[in-house]
Amino acid sequence: MTASPHLPYPGPSADAQRVLDQLARDPELRLEFLTQLLGEGACRQLAVFPIPDDFKLSVVIPVYNERDWLREVIRRVEAVPLPKEIILVDDCSTDGTRDILQELEAEGHKVVYQPQNQGKGAALRTGFEHATGTVIVVQDADLEYDPAEYPKLIQPILENRADVVFGSRFIGESHRVLYFWHYVCNKFLTMLSNMFTNLNITDMETCYKVFRREVLKGLKLKSNRFGFEPEFTAKIARRKPKWRIYEIPISYAGRTYEEGKKIGLKDAFQALWCIVRYWLAD
Repeated sequence: MTASPHLPYPGPSADAQRVLDQLARDPELRLEFLTQLLGEGACRQLAVFPIPDDFKLSVVIPVYNERDWLREVIRRVEAVPLPKEIILVDDCSTDGTRDILQELEAEGHKVVYQPQNQGKGAALRTGFEHATGTVIVVQDADLEYDPAEYPKLIQPILENRADVVFGSRFIGESHRVLYFWHYVCNKFLTMLSNMFTNLNITDMETCYKVFRREVLKGLKLKSNRFGFEPEFTAKIARRKPKWRIYEIPISYAGRTYEEGKKIGLKDAFQALWCIVRYWLAD
């Protein structure tokens, strides 16, 4: 007689549960255990690595009319097991988002309210001014980008291989299938940006830009809307000596316009102008 495959799993023994609880509480012990179990090489491939004692990640989140998504984004950011601060910058939301932000502020999150609607770039400049972490990541307030990927994005920086990391939607991870012409426009703008900057980035327009805080020193950002992406890329490329730039594959769950997507054709033309402008002059 064979055992039924549908019998309930009895769960770990009391001793095993104590070990699991201890590993869950102690990151250093967990790292040591996984390194012994899997080996150092496998751990590096899985973005399992030691976090320096002085490390803090500043998560800068520009927010505009994201009432339906904001709570879940914050929950996912908080769930990432890294020392961090969350900086939310509201760009004069009008859909009830501010009520949620006030609740988050009461819970201890840092929230900055823009005096008038200016756009993503302006909100990011404000957020960067309040960032105190050793590394900064840009996080959109929707659910298109997954905060669970922070460890692999910061890994090249903490291993001293990179100063700036771009998360690329086009080099290997899963993505939601959506608009063909958005894809074509993204590839065209990235190619044009690469021609002017002499970089070989695959996704210049990505939200996930991660960088050491010192990258901002001497970097005068001016674009108020989505021109931030080509402007930031152009200015880090022009810096002498050059910053070390890496790309990491990320997943992407794009939204439709009915679900709240905001970028449009006007922003594509603005990006085109910014690519040329910031190649010519600061």
